[in-house]
Amino acid sequence: MADPQKKQKLLVINPGSTSTKISLFENEKVLFEESIFHDAPELLKYGHVNMQVPFRYQVILDMLKKYGEDPADIDVFIGRGGSAYSQPSGVTEIDQRLYEDTVNAVGGSEHPAKLGVMLAYEFAKEFGKNAYTLNPTNVDEYCDYARVTGVKGIYRMSHSHVLNQKAVAQTHAQKLGKRYDDCNLIVAHIDGGITVNAHDHGKMIDGNMGADGEGPFTPTRIGSLPIPQLLDYVETHSVHDARLLCTRTGGFVNLFGTANSDVIHEKVAEGDPKAVLVWNAMIYQVAKMIGEMAAVLCGKVDGILLTGGLLRFNDVFEGIRKHCEWIAPISVYPGEMEQEALAYPVLRALRGEENILKYSGKPVWDGFPGIDL
Repeated sequence: MADPQKKQKLLVINPGSTSTKISLFENEKVLFEESIFHDAPELLKYGHVNMQVPFRYQVILDMLKKYGEDPADIDVFIGRGGSAYSQPSGVTEIDQRLYEDTVNAVGGSEHPAKLGVMLAYEFAKEFGKNAYTLNPTNVDEYCDYARVTGVKGIYRMSHSHVLNQKAVAQTHAQKLGKRYDDCNLIVAHIDGGITVNAHDHGKMIDGNMGADGEGPFTPTRIGSLPIPQLLDYVETHSVHDARLLCTRTGGFVNLFGTANSDVIHEKVAEGDPKAVLVWNAMIYQVAKMIGEMAAVLCGKVDGILLTGGLLRFNDVFEGIRKHCEWIAPISVYPGEMEQEALAYPVLRALRGEENILKYSGKPVWDGFPGIDL
């Protein structure tokens, strides 16, 4: 067990679909925090998300140099994660098996968050330190009904902004004077990717698979599409093109050539008809998804929580409020709480106050026992 008074530097690495965000902590104190925006054309130079590792590694080195920090002096590297086999929630050590399964995306989703695990592992290996992850995008707490589809052998899986959603939900529960495990909440993370989930007494039992072409379209993602028209698209393009639409070239990128929401919102403010239509359609689809999650919770909703970078635009809140305030009170948590949500539990785990999980190399859920489905 580590001495609580011992000073430890923890580097939090949080890659998103349009940004690289890092924070350096000394115990609970934030020494610095910075986020670098990457527009879609810059990242699309890399044919596969894994190919971004050297680029993002250098971005992190440059940010550390800017603040006069030597990576060799950092004690622990913490990365946001995803793309491996589904995992339970909690602090998990990044070992070689988790690293390799993340690289190979054995969980079936190529979310940019996977780069957090890969970068943390690379830094830890380079400087002889330990690396951890927490609540990656593939934490799976779905109920059975949420998994079933109309095709044998194809199941819905949890791919979501688990880290920020759970942090926001726990914070809101505390404000209500309740435990997260005692609340029913709908949380919508609205940014480069958008996920909306039903939190039923501490479990994310259903939601949209945001990085898999499901739910609202986003600045970078395709959203739900009519399947026959998608098949028509594949006939004149490629499966690879369609996969890219799911996570990197869909949404604003496809419609406007940029993932920069500030640029699009400026067009909205100027009254550009296309921008107004697309922007409000995105908000409409988020509201519709919130309505779906209200049905999942049988209408028993303690609160609707809106979080993510796009909440910097007030019309996003107002559009959702107009459609959804009848369901439950709406609270806004602009930005995200991911950096602290990554750092503090790892710090507690290092002090022996929380368990450190070992990646099992097996999915949390692996079929319905005794049912041929």
